[in-house]
Amino acid sequence: MSSRRAATGGGPLEEPTTGSGSDEPGGRHLSSRASSGRALLKGIAAVLALVLVGGVVFGAVQLLRLRGNFDTQPLNLGSGDTPVEQVDANTDPMQILVLGTDQRDGQDSNNSDVMMLVNLSADRSNVTVTSFPRDLLVPLPACKDPKTGTVYDAMDLGQLNGALGNGGPGCTVAAINSVTGLSIDHFMMADFDAVKELSNTLGGVDVCVNQPVDDPLSGLNLPAGVSSVQGDQALAFLRTRHGFGNGGDEGRIRAQQSFLASMVRKVKSEGTLNNLPKLYSIAETVTKNLTVDNELANIPDLVSVATRLKDVDLGKVAFVTVPVMPYEYDPNRLVLDEAKAQVLFDALVSDRGIAEAVTPSPAPADPEAEVPAAPEPTDPAVPAVDPAAVPVTLVNASGTAGRDAKILAYLKSKGFSQALAGGTAPAQSPATQIFYGYGYEEMALEVAKTLNIPAVQVSQSSAYTGISVEIGGDFTSGTVMRDLGDLGDLQGQTAAQVTCQSAFGN
Repeated sequence: MSSRRAATGGGPLEEPTTGSGSDEPGGRHLSSRASSGRALLKGIAAVLALVLVGGVVFGAVQLLRLRGNFDTQPLNLGSGDTPVEQVDANTDPMQILVLGTDQRDGQDSNNSDVMMLVNLSADRSNVTVTSFPRDLLVPLPACKDPKTGTVYDAMDLGQLNGALGNGGPGCTVAAINSVTGLSIDHFMMADFDAVKELSNTLGGVDVCVNQPVDDPLSGLNLPAGVSSVQGDQALAFLRTRHGFGNGGDEGRIRAQQSFLASMVRKVKSEGTLNNLPKLYSIAETVTKNLTVDNELANIPDLVSVATRLKDVDLGKVAFVTVPVMPYEYDPNRLVLDEAKAQVLFDALVSDRGIAEAVTPSPAPADPEAEVPAAPEPTDPAVPAVDPAAVPVTLVNASGTAGRDAKILAYLKSKGFSQALAGGTAPAQSPATQIFYGYGYEEMALEVAKTLNIPAVQVSQSSAYTGISVEIGGDFTSGTVMRDLGDLGDLQGQTAAQVTCQSAFGN
């Protein structure tokens, strides 16, 4: 697959305009089939797309009843893209773009509220779900609206979530193809009702918050601790922009990743993967609110993919955020961190696990420039932070007696002489977390490294001075946490990791 990277513009945003373009949108096309056969294929593709995101495997049961539940649109509206051959679902990697719209009450939406690219490795041993922030600015391709014939001109830089308004989801597909170098195979677009009804069908999804959350803008209202959310509260948890973290898209995406990881764990732990009536009930629910592409693989291929995905390890299901940085002309918008993002895109294009992606070394210096003296070599065995200088308190929220004392002894053996046992927390927590006050981030990360606690479970909090380790239900034995998957240098989590969200302002 060749990369089709577009140059990023450096000036202010441009407004989309209409112009001329090709008559036929680019994309993949299959040979004609009987109408009933095509309807059946569309049903399977729509179900499979959502199934892959949630970790559910859909059995080929009563599929004919699903064929009238959904709409279809073209896969790729990019006028400059050339058709490519259909992938082999048994031997090739597969990409599925999942879009969530803010459409409600029958009103059409011009923006995608959620953009997640699901990448399945060729051997189906890894699933990577890459989130694209809705405030991300990227080059947008020229797209032709298949309904009206309107052509939207290409833009050097435009907001990615607005590509949906340039003719439909096929324009978002074309834009992400361009910036990643991938060739997306399918898309699935769902509206608000799909989220609410799916969460109801699943009987709720467990979410964890460190402090009470009350966000009147989204309607999210949760007490501190673990809650099972469904319906309107599940939707509010996924959509809130002011409830978590710094009140921006970063906290919202982190909450979405945590929700999906929790959903995957629930589905696997409850045996849903082997419960065909339950799987059909889920499919019946979600397909009523889906729009999918009409470029589909054949039935045996899709069933084969579904069957093979049943055994994916939770630690190999990764939810990551594409690396970004603030836009220099508007700090409320984001652009790709090109060097770091390219590492992720290259790994996906070449079908390598994201943990194998390595940030490239800086470019060599000008040979004619003055070369500074080489720094003294450092001993890799010596930590960047002196453990003896780290003020850390251990609190046991695991539900297993003595965990604070056990880990205290281990930290003391590693030189953390200021470590203290803080006793039992007022309430249990499913997730181990490290909280640190302002100025203690480097020390907190050193503690996390020593205890093998994932970086996603390390958070700054205004409620703390120094560092506090809250030992949760995922760390009930041993002195270091077991490996729960590796994201390399990327931000996010695996489905095996349990995470809690911090309320905005805490």
